[in-house]
Amino acid sequence: MGTLFLVATPIGNLEDITFRAVRVLRDAALIAAEDTRTTRVLLDRYEIATPTTSYHEHTSISRADAILSALETGDVALVSDAGTPGINDPGYELIVAAIARGHAVSPIPGACAAVAALAASGLPTDQFVFAGFAPRKKSALTTWVAGLRNESRTTLVYESPHRVEETLRTLAAAYPDRSVCIAREITKRFEEFWRGTCAAAITHLEGQPPRGEYVLVIGGAVEAEVAAWEVGEVEAALRERLQNGYSGRDAAAEVAGLSGWPRREVVRLVDAVKYTAGN
Repeated sequence: MGTLFLVATPIGNLEDITFRAVRVLRDAALIAAEDTRTTRVLLDRYEIATPTTSYHEHTSISRADAILSALETGDVALVSDAGTPGINDPGYELIVAAIARGHAVSPIPGACAAVAALAASGLPTDQFVFAGFAPRKKSALTTWVAGLRNESRTTLVYESPHRVEETLRTLAAAYPDRSVCIAREITKRFEEFWRGTCAAAITHLEGQPPRGEYVLVIGGAVEAEVAAWEVGEVEAALRERLQNGYSGRDAAAEVAGLSGWPRREVVRLVDAVKYTAGN
């Protein structure tokens, strides 16, 4: 039985690949790639002629069986477009399936955008949370940001150029003074690390159209943010959200995350706030 190798590939600079990774890619019977066109650039650079097949979110179900069959007779190297496969990509499903079939799964360590951003951020690295991509829907994003209120660990988030400003504005509205590092185009020609507060980050982005891929490294909560709100503040926050069209449930969930109150206590206040607003 073959081994499924998880081969980390460069996140920008093609020199960021290990000798072992190149050897495994050459020796494997098959390379399963998120995008074979992207991977071909890397393979051509290192003169690797191993056959490739695509494996991404739209083909994962149909291709998984074929890849698992290939593992019966030889080794398969799994790669993503950039970084470590299986981290926030459909490679996870193939890894689980390979383990279930009894195949060995072996990582070939290398580049990872989240870890690279964290290391250079200047924010605490002893404990951190990787949150993948921030939610796309505004209500979900606001609720997710509210959930960071009591998160004392550094939080890492991937973000696309057309979404980064909205995510930072939502963060700034909740935690204007919280530290953040904006990492952009890591290892590439226009690599940039900006460090400051969430509020200052909005000013930084103004006037320069976002380009490239981003990692946001968000500082943990400080004591002042964790202090619970007074009842009047909770009621005012609920009233504002209800007036803006939030359901009682969504308003309670968001305000609970921001205020430090137990959700059940905030839910009890929703009806009272609705009654007051209607009279």
